[in-house]
Amino acid sequence: MQLPESQHSTINAIYQHYEQLQTGHGWRAHLGASIIGKSCERALWYDFHWCSIKSHTGQMLRLFETGHLAEDRFAANLRAVGIKVWTVDPNTGKQFRVSACQDHFGGSMDGVGHGFLEAPSQWHIIEMKTHSEKSFKSLEKDGVQKSKPQHFTQMQVYMHLQQIDRAYYIAVNKNTDALYGERVKYDKSYAENTLAKAARIIASDRPLEKLNDDPSWYECKLCDHHAICHGEQVPAVNCRTCLHASAVDHGQWHCARFNLLIPENNQRVGCQAHLFIPDLIQLFAEVIDSGEYWIRYYLKKTGECFITGEAPEQFNSHELCAVEDKALLTDNNIQTLRSTFNAQLVNNAA
Repeated sequence: MQLPESQHSTINAIYQHYEQLQTGHGWRAHLGASIIGKSCERALWYDFHWCSIKSHTGQMLRLFETGHLAEDRFAANLRAVGIKVWTVDPNTGKQFRVSACQDHFGGSMDGVGHGFLEAPSQWHIIEMKTHSEKSFKSLEKDGVQKSKPQHFTQMQVYMHLQQIDRAYYIAVNKNTDALYGERVKYDKSYAENTLAKAARIIASDRPLEKLNDDPSWYECKLCDHHAICHGEQVPAVNCRTCLHASAVDHGQWHCARFNLLIPENNQRVGCQAHLFIPDLIQLFAEVIDSGEYWIRYYLKKTGECFITGEAPEQFNSHELCAVEDKALLTDNNIQTLRSTFNAQLVNNAA
């Protein structure tokens, strides 16, 4: 007889363990080569500017870990048939890193190899991936460029920056343990266009064009930023969503408000002077006036006005996030809303 599962079961505890290990809201310091193949440049701009908080379930985090654990087995399989494989850079003892665009763009390679049976004399970038049954069948049918364009683009970036003109893509079907291998040829024009795309995203001080204006478009529905791009959700508060901050040389960010470079940990939390980049809330509000440390908006639905800034009589960015009904964001409502926030904080603390 099967005993009923407790709400506080061992399995739930394992999932919770993974969830507790999550840090940084899923934000990378750089724009990653692993995602630059996305078709929507606005989504990539949102990624780079940490607009959406990303959290995953314990089960999903274990799935990510499974992909990483498979890399050692892939490397062992390749070595077993005589291929020389390096998964760490002998100069650093860590994964091979590539970077571009003043260190704001880059990624970590799974490895490099020499002695592949198809071309024994050539060096290859090695990319290792795990696939579901459906994804694996698509890969077998159409190849990596068509079925997994982000993986294809990732390899093109690595080949370009490492000056190696071949890559080997090895994948496994997680359902059957079947393997797939494909040699990928370097495409100079494709790689250069991808680097130009990354540079364009990093240099822009406002969101780029969205892929589709229809919120029901299938790629938009699956996007982490759907509620910001197509709705009235306010982005996360951090330095990268603030109009005072900008990407500068050597992978660093600079704050014009206080004229200093911002350490990464500080970037993740922002400060009391945070002012949203106005384009981030343009779906429900439009700028009508501004000063050095404040912005006045009007609400598109009601025509009412509100002001954001550092002064006590102005909404701060955290308050913009907290107000679910944006029609309440009016100058006359600010004290009432703050009283509500304070009451909620007291109740939550109790």
